[in-house]
Amino acid sequence: MAESRSGEASAVALRSASLSFGPRTLWRGLDLDIRPGEFFAVLGPNGSGKTSFLKVLLGLLPLTSGSALVAGRPPGSGGGEVGYIPQQKGFGSDVPLRARDLVGLGIDGHRWGVRVRRRETDAEIRRLLDRVGASGYANVPVGQLSGGELQRLRVAQAVAGDPAVLLCDEPLLALDLNHQQAVSALIDQQRSETGAAVVFVTHEINPILDYVDRVLYLAQGEFRVGSPEEVMTTEVLSELYGSRVEVSRVNGRIVVLGLPDATTHLHHVHDQPALALDQHAEEDAT
Repeated sequence: MAESRSGEASAVALRSASLSFGPRTLWRGLDLDIRPGEFFAVLGPNGSGKTSFLKVLLGLLPLTSGSALVAGRPPGSGGGEVGYIPQQKGFGSDVPLRARDLVGLGIDGHRWGVRVRRRETDAEIRRLLDRVGASGYANVPVGQLSGGELQRLRVAQAVAGDPAVLLCDEPLLALDLNHQQAVSALIDQQRSETGAAVVFVTHEINPILDYVDRVLYLAQGEFRVGSPEEVMTTEVLSELYGSRVEVSRVNGRIVVLGLPDATTHLHHVHDQPALALDQHAEEDAT
């Protein structure tokens, strides 16, 4: 693990980090320490660089300047120390892969040939399936599973080996409210039980609001870091966007109105309507 400027171990550390695409700068001068056991959310409008931030930590995209360490190593070299939960995507009905097989890839997907320690691997798969509440469909082909069921499997796959850092790329996208809550709780459970740092890229903070420690909000080449109470305010977001953005709380949910690059939708929770920020997933390139 890297050390923060206070001397504490950092699960993720960025120093003077900048990322640009040609003349367009997504952020510059980002100094950031994410602590072990911290639930860290990355927010912002479409194209602000949320997915690019995660790609930097995965080692798929180099910084323009500055440095980054993930689990004490350069991005992309963390091995089993880094787990990854992708966006929800389905499988074709003809894919010859069962739920248990998908989870098994998180244990030995990097190996070729017949499993040498099959009994131990099978026991670990059963443990992981049980942990995420997916034992009941262990032998069901993945092409027959719902989005929420698949995301449970991806959580199980990502946490195999108890990684020190869990990177989550819009893992709630296209899930209904019940599955959003279930998947969020599973990820937080892993954080609380193992001390893993969670980096959670999302377009909607409300499903994870009870878990989040700090937020990185990216907008128009600028950023702010702090607790949700510090960052998700009228003053901070208005400054980031350079125009008036209203932020309030309704029924325990954060309501953001007036974003120049987003659409605000109406959500209903237990028949109680509440406005919430609902931005679509940004393009992969940014």
